[in-house]
Amino acid sequence: MQKETVQRTYIYNGQGHALSGHITRPLDHQIEVQAGMSLPTTGGIGHARVEKFRFQEYVSFSAGYTYVAGSRSGEYTYTTLVTAVVENLNILDIVTADRVVARLASHHNLDPKLKQEEPQITLLGSKIENLRVGCCPVQLEFDEDVLVRLNTFETLKERFDVDEGFRKMAADPFVTMPPKIPVDPRGVFLCSLVKDMKVNCPGVKTAGHAFEVPEFGRVYIGEVLAQYRKRTVTMLRLELGCPVVATMMSAQAGGNGHPFP
Repeated sequence: MQKETVQRTYIYNGQGHALSGHITRPLDHQIEVQAGMSLPTTGGIGHARVEKFRFQEYVSFSAGYTYVAGSRSGEYTYTTLVTAVVENLNILDIVTADRVVARLASHHNLDPKLKQEEPQITLLGSKIENLRVGCCPVQLEFDEDVLVRLNTFETLKERFDVDEGFRKMAADPFVTMPPKIPVDPRGVFLCSLVKDMKVNCPGVKTAGHAFEVPEFGRVYIGEVLAQYRKRTVTMLRLELGCPVVATMMSAQAGGNGHPFP
């Protein structure tokens, strides 16, 4: 009797959300995930939308929405898209933005002739429009290589390993980091979309991809968690302290999938 062979299939992976957080002082409140959506492992489409969100006077936005899609294109190619958007974001009347967008798009060609183990993932379309701290504009320049050209883990890792300036922009500028440890070929590391950032505002300190506001906290911009076969981009991450202590993130998208077996 002839044995049946296992048909090779594709396991999709994509998820995103508009906003989440946890306030611990002066009250303890978990901000539920807003407009969260996850892609089924079989692919398909999904979307979620939240209108006119507000938690007291701590955080608000006029609209937040997430769209995910995964489908087969041609005989061998599989595509994934995740987009998370926040419009008219306001955090404690200190950090505001007209629009915050996290976008991740990928395609994975499983043609056996190509032997392409990794998907090609781009973050083009990720952006922050009219970001302000207080009443001061934040001028952002994103790295086109990270957005588009460094679209595999291997190419991104090569840049991280050899470019000291790139590593400095990616590291947490407010924390003393240990000596650089080489990244495993199938490991994980943190980098940033930010190439340059300028803020001309009294008392505000900038360092790398982050800025610090007195009696408010720290804001990290365009963080990218790079993993073999996967990326996660978080457009705004806030670590607030005194008098309000909280963690928040706005516009996060992550994904891609892999073949099985």
